[in-house]
Amino acid sequence: MVTLKEKNKFIATLLAFAVIPMSGLSTDIYLPSMPSMAVELNQPESRIQLTLSIFLISYGLTQFFAGSIVDSFGRYKVSMVSLALFVVSFVITATTQNIFIIYAMRVLQGILSGFAVVSKRAFFVDVYDGDKRKHYLSIMTIVWSVGPIIAPFIGGYLQKNFGWQSNFYVLAGYSLLLFILEFVFSGETLKKRNPFRVEFLIEQYASMFKTKDFFYGMIMCGLSYSMIMFFSLCGSFIIEHKMGYSEVVAGYVSLILGFAWMTGGFLGKALINKAFLPKIRYANFIQLACIVLMFIASYFLSNIYSLVAFAFCIHITAGFVFNNYFAYCIGRFPESAGIAGGLTGGVAYIITSAVSYGIVAVIRPQVQLEVAEGYFVLGLLGLLVLSMIRIRKAHI
Repeated sequence: MVTLKEKNKFIATLLAFAVIPMSGLSTDIYLPSMPSMAVELNQPESRIQLTLSIFLISYGLTQFFAGSIVDSFGRYKVSMVSLALFVVSFVITATTQNIFIIYAMRVLQGILSGFAVVSKRAFFVDVYDGDKRKHYLSIMTIVWSVGPIIAPFIGGYLQKNFGWQSNFYVLAGYSLLLFILEFVFSGETLKKRNPFRVEFLIEQYASMFKTKDFFYGMIMCGLSYSMIMFFSLCGSFIIEHKMGYSEVVAGYVSLILGFAWMTGGFLGKALINKAFLPKIRYANFIQLACIVLMFIASYFLSNIYSLVAFAFCIHITAGFVFNNYFAYCIGRFPESAGIAGGLTGGVAYIITSAVSYGIVAVIRPQVQLEVAEGYFVLGLLGLLVLSMIRIRKAHI
């Protein structure tokens, strides 16, 4: 039953946009703090990097069933419970020195992010339709990119002045504020509840996986975001430990690369009416060209400026591809928006967590050339998927 009041529709939309970046805020705000966390908690770099990967895995897995839950039981209560538990989990994370408790809280935060974000993605499909829905879904992916932009920038200063724990206290405060505002201004938007039956869900998932444009779109979303997460996993350690810069500088680098991701999103929005597959393929070719140039430049120019410049260009193309495919996929099945959004996010983040952490574990990037190697693997995987789309004649 719809309980959202018409007079609160605009404020509720703003609040939905405020919740959407929660997953990015939860992953990126403490990136500049990761080297300090390794020292203070007396843990190797890989164990601190794992806090990011297990969040992404739990976030991705949750979205597989979160969509069906919000389609069956509604969006509002699910998001409210998630925001309340966010407050508790972030406070626990900030007050413990036990890495395994932090792991447990990161798993819980990934689950809560999955429920909160899926419910708000579905909000836009519930409330808007036609060109307006297309517009808001495209804007949504851009707003989502705000988290990776501002979070490390804020996190760098929090780390320098208050320590790594302050990141999680800020997240707790943000979650509490959203909880209060949602309680006052938001409401339920689900018009028709889908049955929560296993056979129904299996039928829905099977149908979506068999839809080739949707299936390949999910893979491309995962590979595109893997480029961002790959740098997130290794970038702070390279900048702070290998290059000798402060956590504030690491935060500024993340801020700059966040703007690159957002720029790609804006380009995707600006070119929204252009032929779909051709513009995605052009973006992939430009991406590979930038990576090849990064390879070549690494032999005679390797410093923080060249590293960031090449990563900036590559992240623009990744943001462009992600924006186009993500908006397409979550609007592909409007009658099951929660399931479609959850499945898209789930598959994308499972791919992101596995591929990005795997590449970092194998290559162990320490210099610009090794970062280029990681990007190159991801670029080739994207080219392979796009080639399969052409061969199988899947039309978008």
